[in-house]
Amino acid sequence: MALKKTSGVVVISSNVGESALNTYTEQEIDLSLDILGSEVFVIQAVDIDPNPPDAVATVNTEQRGCLSTTSRTTMGTISDSNVMAFASHAIRASGFIDSGVGISSRSPDSPTASTLDSVGICATSNMFLGTQGTNNNGPKNCQVRIWGYRAKADASTYAALVQSEVLSA
Repeated sequence: MALKKTSGVVVISSNVGESALNTYTEQEIDLSLDILGSEVFVIQAVDIDPNPPDAVATVNTEQRGCLSTTSRTTMGTISDSNVMAFASHAIRASGFIDSGVGISSRSPDSPTASTLDSVGICATSNMFLGTQGTNNNGPKNCQVRIWGYRAKADASTYAALVQSEVLSA
């Protein structure tokens, strides 16, 4: 893959709040890439953090978040090739008279992919941060911080990256 780094590390932060209770909502993150110059964004690390779900006795609750290179209509997970990061906070209380047990999962497991050059590459000019809750009493948010750099791709690499990204939607 022919990529030439054109910037230092860029840090991007964003957040999204549910538009309605327990409803999938996404926020576009504009990368302002130069598509005529075959510019891409190489993602080095992602830290994603959905708000904790509500603790409701006898009810399982959850709040999830995902960062995707394409717009989604439903929550994505790392089994989707366009999802760069996913996190979930859940409280399992079904069958308990108290507020249950909290469970968290995050992927990648840490904010950096220490054994890789990058977590992923965004070839289009935007990414999307989504969040959705289950059985919460009020709308929740999800925050993300992304570390990466801008790079110029040769024509064939750029075409392959864009096609792969668009087809993964």
